[in-house]
Amino acid sequence: MLALCTALVGLLLLLPLLGNLLFPYWWQDLVISLSMIHSGYRCLRRLQRCPPLTLLDTFLEKVQSHPEKALLLFGEQVYTYRDIDRRSSQAARVLRDGVGLQEGDSVAVFLLNVPSYLWVWMGLAKIGCVMACLNSNIRAKSLDPCSSMGKNAFLTPSSDLKAAIEDVLPSLQQKGIRVFYLSAESPTSGVEPLQGHIDAVSEEPIPVAFRANVTPKSTALYIYTSGTTGLPKAAIITHLKLCRTASMLYICGVKAEDVIYTPLPLYHSAALLIGLGGCLEVGATCVLRPKFSASQFWDDCRRYHVSVIQYVGEVMRYLCNTPKRENEREHQVRLALGNGLRVEVWKEFLQRFGPIHICEFYGATEGNTGFINYTGKIGAVGRASFIQKVRNATLPLPYHGGYVDISPPQAGPPRGFRRPGVLGGGGPPLQHPQWGVPAAELLLKTQLFGGGSWGGRTPRHESLGYFGGGSRSGRTPRR
Repeated sequence: MLALCTALVGLLLLLPLLGNLLFPYWWQDLVISLSMIHSGYRCLRRLQRCPPLTLLDTFLEKVQSHPEKALLLFGEQVYTYRDIDRRSSQAARVLRDGVGLQEGDSVAVFLLNVPSYLWVWMGLAKIGCVMACLNSNIRAKSLDPCSSMGKNAFLTPSSDLKAAIEDVLPSLQQKGIRVFYLSAESPTSGVEPLQGHIDAVSEEPIPVAFRANVTPKSTALYIYTSGTTGLPKAAIITHLKLCRTASMLYICGVKAEDVIYTPLPLYHSAALLIGLGGCLEVGATCVLRPKFSASQFWDDCRRYHVSVIQYVGEVMRYLCNTPKRENEREHQVRLALGNGLRVEVWKEFLQRFGPIHICEFYGATEGNTGFINYTGKIGAVGRASFIQKVRNATLPLPYHGGYVDISPPQAGPPRGFRRPGVLGGGGPPLQHPQWGVPAAELLLKTQLFGGGSWGGRTPRHESLGYFGGGSRSGRTPRR
């Protein structure tokens, strides 16, 4: 009997060791899986209410719970949650009563990284309008067709982008698109300034009735592709997708006490949806910079007590290329979130700037799923944990226009490419062109099953549930 008890005790002591050997990331897998489940359930539960509770409503809840907390830090300027709420209500009134916008109308926003980007976004959301986020670096040839998404109005600052606006103004006016400056005066004939009107109207809350027909499938935003394969194309961001994307900071462990540093352009989904939208979701503070500066990056982090940083593409390489300083490890940054980080830069960044936890992720604005490398494994763009594999019989991998079942990797053709829709299933299978479907049905070939190559950084399946980043060629949003 004693021997049996001793054996049982020994087995119990060995179980944690065996668990760590067989499932080395089981605790992280459990925590991230629970976070994803909770976030997804909360998102669906809120959006299924009547009327649905969107990201705007999440923001308004934060306004009620901590109105005087700093939401946006911009240079020496500090904007609290209440400040942005009141300013957005003023903008909403002018855009609805003065400009004449109605629920469902779309407005092109051609702005730099400035605080007005946020209160214009929230103001348009309060009256149920769609914001089309234009790349502030594009000009005539690309700007003209992109601006057409703002079928009802076009908002821009006055002096900074005056020349770009005047280049396309005749075309916009011919299409019946009204152009407005977000300034007190207009330097351009035929363009009305709105700032004076905004300053003069009431700050009172906007009635929910102004957005009464919004649903989870309603379009919230248009965000454009980079235009590397032709003219920029608008990706539709529904309220459901916005809710899910904005929850990424929460899933990665960001709390209301964190300060997030966003030097990326707000017309890009990483900064707008994950960075700024994520701050609204968790109730955190966002530090917004007009444009990325490698020389000022760590000074800003120390000045604003930043705890979370965002990166895309070559941002980390630029930081590693700066001259070394004695104080470059003196900061409070604990987490970096982004994509496009090369392995060699990843290692150098950690060696130089300290043990910052890096959450590299894979995703696309126009895609329908993604991966997160939440364990910090160098070189991986994401991880599908054992728990996730049990929860989902298949893991969807996005491609342009749909996704492919990828569990488990196997020789021969995949089980079927599926159209966009319900993740992990739904929609009739679309076979690879060589198995009888026209080539137009599939724009990427898979190497997960042998044969074929991925374009760009589409992930490949590796050991222990990780996904590698293909060519991992660095990229940076056009500035």
